[in-house]
This record gives sequence, C-alpha cells and structure tokens, in this order.
Amino acid sequence: MKRIAIVVGETSGDMLGAGLLKALKEKYPDATFEGIGGPLMQAHGFDSLYPMERLSVMGLVEVLGRLGELLKIRKSLIRRWIDNPPDVMIGIDAPDFNLTLEQKLKAKGIKTVHYVSPSVWAWRQKRVIKVGKAVDLMLTLFPFEAKFYEDHQIPVRFVGHHLADKIPFDTPKTPAREALGLDVSKPIACLMPGSRGGEVDRMGPVFMDTAQLMLQQRSDLQFVIPAASVERREQLESQLAEMPEKLPLKIVLGQSQQCMAASDVILLASGTATLEAMLLKRPMVVSYKVNAITAFLLRRMLKQPFIALPNLLAGRQVVPEVLQEAATPVRLAEEMMRNLEDQQTRHQLHETFQFIHRQLKRSADEEAANAIIELIEG
Repeated sequence: MKRIAIVVGETSGDMLGAGLLKALKEKYPDATFEGIGGPLMQAHGFDSLYPMERLSVMGLVEVLGRLGELLKIRKSLIRRWIDNPPDVMIGIDAPDFNLTLEQKLKAKGIKTVHYVSPSVWAWRQKRVIKVGKAVDLMLTLFPFEAKFYEDHQIPVRFVGHHLADKIPFDTPKTPAREALGLDVSKPIACLMPGSRGGEVDRMGPVFMDTAQLMLQQRSDLQFVIPAASVERREQLESQLAEMPEKLPLKIVLGQSQQCMAASDVILLASGTATLEAMLLKRPMVVSYKVNAITAFLLRRMLKQPFIALPNLLAGRQVVPEVLQEAATPVRLAEEMMRNLEDQQTRHQLHETFQFIHRQLKRSADEEAANAIIELIEG
C-alpha cells in the first residue's frame, strides 16, 4: 500500500492538492495521504497533521512573528517521515517552507516532488541550485518555466494549468452580466485593484480616477469591481464615496471570474488574475505600483522583461504593462479605451489568447499524477 506525503500552505495549493489526490487515487485506491492540507484535500480522505492556516502567513514581519512555530512544524515533519519514509513527498507551492523540507528528505533517500515552480526564472536565479538539491522532479504550470529547469539539468514536467482545464475556450458575456444584475446592453469595464489592503490603498483610487476619465469619453460605460473580502469591500466603498463625481460602479463580494466574464475590458493589478482574464479572452491593461525603494530593488533583480503572465507566455508584449510612475489615470484611461474600441487589437488578442489556452489545457491533475507515478515506480 502506497503512502504519500503532501504539504500545501494556502487555498490555491489546497485546490491543486485535491485534484492531484483524486487523480492519484485512481492508480492507488488503497493509498494513504498525510501531511498538511486544507478542507478540499481532507474531503478526499487526506490526513492533515497540522492546520493548513498555520503555514498561510505573508509578509516579513508576520513570518518573523511565527518563525519559531513554522520551524517546529517542519522539524516534526522531517523527523516523522525520516523515521517512517513515505513513497514520495510532494510540496505544493509554499517554497520557503517546502524546499528545505524536501531537501532534508531527499538527502535521506526519500523521493521528492515540488509542484508549482517558485519564480526563480524571474529573480534570485541562484535559488535554482537549492531546487536541484531539494527535488527529484519539478512540476510546472507553464512551458517557459519547464525550459528554465531543463537548461539547468533539473528533472521537470510541464503539466499545464488547472484553470485552463476548467475555463471553456469561449465564455459568453450575457449570462455573467445577468447573474451580476448589470445592464447587458452597455459596455462594461472590470476594475481589479488587488486582493490585499495595501494594494487596494495604492491602486483603488487610481483605478477609480481612470474610470472617471473613461466615462468622459463613453457616457454609457458601467464599471464593476470584485472585492476579495468583506474588508476589501468596505475599503473600496469608502474610496468610492470620496470620488468627486458619482461613478456607475458596482462593488461585488467575490465572484471575480464572473465579473471578468461580464466585462469588455479589464484593468487589473498584476497577478494570477491576469491568467484568468487571458483564459476568458478579455482585453486587459495590467498595472501595479510599489514604493520607490522596492521598485528600485526589483528592477535590479528582475531577469525578465515582463511581469504579466500573458506577456511571459507569449514571449512578447501582447497586453500593456503600465507600472510605477507611468501608472497615471490619464495613461491608464488611454490604454483602456484603446483596448475597448480597437476591434483589430481585440481580434488579435483573442487569437493569441486562444493559442496560449490550448497550450495550457493538458488535464493538469492527470498529467501531474502520471509524472509522480512514474517517479514512484522508478
């Protein structure tokens, strides 16, 4: 009977872990699964030795405050699995926690897999040395990541992205508009200033000012913002109340994919949402701001010319990236209106996004499971 260890640190990892666990059970129906996982994995019989939330910590100060507990958890897992080795240990994302765990176990002869590449291809590329010591197999979501590991002689398998499996090639706007209570006959712009408080502080007012300028050019425009939480909704409502003129803007709790599907064009902070927007085939403008010192350091460390996933996947700029000092409402409104009204641009984008979608749609859960099974079977 196979015994498989898995460690995930947040909700996105729990989603990947649940799909992977289900696929592995088809090959190993009697296998046991243990480690750290969330409710989706536990619904498939996963034995979580610690609450997943204990690993879900972001920010340097927050990590330092919990460092003792995190080190204790990792030490306990290392001891447990060295004393009673699993057939394979799979770390899903959470590289700061998982790579050291994987390295300790691999050194003891336990097979290790890391699922979801850390962004070593973009910055701090010397981390790839640690990855090579930590894993027997890297599973990547994107093809450009796999090429990076191949170039560094690290065993890798590109498995595709689960969102590309779930989102259809064509997503109509009308059902999403009706579900959100929006006017189906008027153009819609979706604003996504981020999911964290600091991001919304920086980007929310800029995006709303951009919407005001767009409205001056198209008086029939309507706007929608998906709020990531009740706290973000209250934050956005407060920002909206401070606008000098009333905006036809609806703030929705959650439902970010529904809001994107309803829209004609999207203005969003860089992140995973850019991938969803691309898979939905919606034109977008990507923008982001950080403080000046962070921006200076990032510019020195970044090894890629782009930050938006559609551009990284295309290998060229297909969507505008309007960052830092350039991210003014005037510039953003100009880019948004061009993407809204230029039919040739919209058609070319749609073709590019369809091509990339087909590349990423690979039945990721099954691909990942098959690669892990090959490693286990030797």
